[in-house]
Amino acid sequence: MFFIARLGNIPLAAVSFTMPVIWLIYGIGIGFEAGAASCVSRAVGKKDNDLAMRLTTDTVVLGVLVALLLCFAGLSTIAPVFSLLGATPEVMPLISDYMSVWYWVAPLDMALWISLASIRARGNTLLESKVITIAALLNLVLDPILIFGLFGFPRMEIQGAAAATLLSNGIMLIFTLAYLNFRLKIFANPIAPLKVILNSWRHMLHIGIPATITNAIIPVSSGIVVAMLAAYGVEAVAGYGIAMRIEPIFLIPFYALSAVSSPFFGQNFGSEKFDRLLEARRVITRFCLGFGLALAIILALIAKPLTALFSDSESIRMVAVLYLWIAAISYGAYGLVMSVNASFNGMGKPGPGVVISACRVMIVFLPLAFLGRHLFDLPGLFAATTLSNLLMGAVGFAWLGSKINQSRTISPQPNA
Repeated sequence: MFFIARLGNIPLAAVSFTMPVIWLIYGIGIGFEAGAASCVSRAVGKKDNDLAMRLTTDTVVLGVLVALLLCFAGLSTIAPVFSLLGATPEVMPLISDYMSVWYWVAPLDMALWISLASIRARGNTLLESKVITIAALLNLVLDPILIFGLFGFPRMEIQGAAAATLLSNGIMLIFTLAYLNFRLKIFANPIAPLKVILNSWRHMLHIGIPATITNAIIPVSSGIVVAMLAAYGVEAVAGYGIAMRIEPIFLIPFYALSAVSSPFFGQNFGSEKFDRLLEARRVITRFCLGFGLALAIILALIAKPLTALFSDSESIRMVAVLYLWIAAISYGAYGLVMSVNASFNGMGKPGPGVVISACRVMIVFLPLAFLGRHLFDLPGLFAATTLSNLLMGAVGFAWLGSKINQSRTISPQPNA
C-alpha cells in the first residue's frame, strides 16, 4: 500500500476496493487452516501420528482444489463484483489489472497456510514465523522493483504489486513443502483410498466450514462499509484502505495469540486438562485487554504522522485517522474475540464461534453502522465497530468459560 500510494490516489482507492474480496478469500483459507490445526492438534494430543499425517495431506489437497475454484470464479466475475462494491469506471481498469494477477495467489496461500497450520498444531510455531517473515521480506523487495520497473524490469505499476505477492508466496511454498516433506516428514502418501480421503475431509470440514463462515462474515461487513464509503467518494475509500492496512500491523500480537490458541486448546482438550484451559482463558483475557489499552494510547499519538506516510491528501488522511482513533478503543476486545473463536475451534466446538461472529456483524455491527452513519456521519459508522467488538468480547469470554466447565462436568477425569 505504501508503494502503491506513490502512484496516486486512484490506484490507492483501487486497491482499497479489492480488500473485502481478498479478505473473503483469506477468510476461507483461515477457516481451512483452523480446521487443519484443530483436527491435527487433537490427533497429536492422542499421540496418533499416522492420523495427523493423513489429515495434513488430505486437507492441503482439498484446500488447493477449493482455492482454484475461487480463483476461476473470481477471474470471471471481476466487473460485477466490484461494481456491487461501488467501484467507479475510473478505478475499474486498475482493479481488473490487480485482481487478474492476485487471484492466482489464493491456491498458493491455501497450500502454504494449511501446511504451516499443521506444523503449528504439532507445537512448532518457530518455523511458521520464519517462513511468513521471509515471504513478507521477499514481497517487500519485489514490490518497488515490479511496481516502478527498477533494475531493467518492466514498470507494471498496480499489477506489479500483485505479481510481487504471487512470486514471493510461490517461492516460499516450494521451499516449505520440500522441507516439510523431506525433513520433517509431516505428509502421508497423497494417493489413498477414496473412503480414507473423504473421511479426512469430513473430519477437517467439521471445524473448517464453521470457521470459514466465522472468518467470511467480517469481510462481508467490510464490503458493506466500503459500499457505504463509496458514497463519500474514492478518497474516503482510499482513506479507509490505508487504515485497513495499518490496523493489521498493530493487531499482529492478537493474530499470533489466536493462532496458538487453537492447537493449545485442541491438545489440552484432547488430553482432558481442563484446568489448563481455564488458566489459558484468564491469561488470554488479561493480555488482550492490557495490550489493547496500550494500542489505543499509541494510535492516539501516532495515527496522524503514520497515515501521512501513505498520502499527502488531507481528506484521505482524515478518514484513516478518524477510523484508527475510534476503532483502536476496542482492539483488545477484538483480540479476545479472535482468540475465543480459535479456542472453540481447537476444542472441536465451532458452533459458538460462528454464533459470536454472526451476531457481532449481523445483529450488532450492521444495524449500528446504518444508524450511526445516519445520525453522526462517518464517526457514527466507525463507532459501530468499537461497540460491536466490546459487546461480543464480553460474550465470548463468558461463553468459553461455560463450555470448558461443561466439558469438565461431562468428562470428570484428573488432570495431569
